[in-house]
Amino acid sequence: MPNVELKFKIKMKKSLPRVLSGNSNVDEPVPTPVVIKKYSSFTELKAEHNELDSFNQYYDGNEEGDVVIDNSNNSVITHLLSQVRIGMDLTRIPLPTFILEKRSLLEMYAEFLAHPDIFCDIPKQPTPKDRMIAAVRWYLSAFHAGRRGSVAKKPYNPVLGETFKCYFDVPGMQDGEKDTLVAQGPCPWSKGSNSLIFIAEQVSHHPPVSAFYVEHPGNNIEVNASIWTKSKFLGLSIGVHMIGDTVMKLLDHNEEYHVIFPNGYGRSILTRPWVELGGKCHIKCPQTGFNADIEFICKSFYGGSKHQISGSISHVAQGKPFCKLSGEWNNVMYAEFDGRKKEVFVDTHAIPIIKKQCLPISRQGEWESRRLWRHVTKGLYENDVEVASEEKFKIEEYQRTLRKERELSGEVHLQELFHKEGDNWVFNAPLSSRKAKL
Repeated sequence: MPNVELKFKIKMKKSLPRVLSGNSNVDEPVPTPVVIKKYSSFTELKAEHNELDSFNQYYDGNEEGDVVIDNSNNSVITHLLSQVRIGMDLTRIPLPTFILEKRSLLEMYAEFLAHPDIFCDIPKQPTPKDRMIAAVRWYLSAFHAGRRGSVAKKPYNPVLGETFKCYFDVPGMQDGEKDTLVAQGPCPWSKGSNSLIFIAEQVSHHPPVSAFYVEHPGNNIEVNASIWTKSKFLGLSIGVHMIGDTVMKLLDHNEEYHVIFPNGYGRSILTRPWVELGGKCHIKCPQTGFNADIEFICKSFYGGSKHQISGSISHVAQGKPFCKLSGEWNNVMYAEFDGRKKEVFVDTHAIPIIKKQCLPISRQGEWESRRLWRHVTKGLYENDVEVASEEKFKIEEYQRTLRKERELSGEVHLQELFHKEGDNWVFNAPLSSRKAKL
């Protein structure tokens, strides 16, 4: 059989998603160049896809192994601690590979939707009061799923231009229609209008800002968020402050819910690290006047319990809250309505975690999280820290090379999926905009 040369048009990012010349007055992005990738046969193409898809297995599990702080690891941490001081910003400090989770921070944010049925229940409630209660129930259920093990680990720092896409099947819902809204949406490969969609992009590296967008076409919900993670060294702990605003829109009710997320802390970093959430947060709906104030309470140094929350739900026109909240964010939380007996509000052990659905790695873009970090993930999965560290270094070194190239050429990074409005990043084609054009 004669040798056949196959040519496929594949969008490959030589540099970054889009660039803008610093010497040009034309305020238009330069499109990503299309590179013709050549294959000598279908066998070669299939072999490449099979090799890429061999990495899918490393993302199927949900549990993380424990970090073992042996003598060699302890010396690495001790050296790291000698280079920092209390209060120092850790954004640019590389952390040892063995404390990394097997996923990117962008993928970790998707875990906020691990209970999609609770999320999609919000707009179904008959009154603004009931919708705020439902929003608080989803919010308090959203944090435990992101912790895969008992030991604190750090997800990969997303690189500039990195993206992550997935969807969730919603229990109790049919797939819905694959109509124009879905076809033009962020995940046209989802099952239909009743899939809950998540898409994220690292829109800035210094400071590190992640933008993500969520939509459910069947229930007319959309969420825009941009979060700046600012890490600080606190002695025997590391604090990660979540700075930014998240806005959930219930399009059928013309309501916006402004949400603040708690800070995260890695405690006891020299022994057995564990995760703690802390800080005062809120959910506010300016259109209805309903507000929720929630505090994630840090454990006292001298005693007390871990993972405690307290909170209340109220209306601006009322003098006192109609609901008080208490419990543990990774266990059971209780609500006390209008002074009545406490009732279970969220039991994290009784609600199943729904697995996110992603494209096979062979069908992902080169800058999508799972494909980008696949060799690091494999190394960590196989407990080969040396390989994981080498692959992590390659990614970070390539980023440094790209940054130098941009500085020399005068090019400026332009985001692929999001654009800036004021201080926030907004998805380019949200559900509301696509509906308005139909």
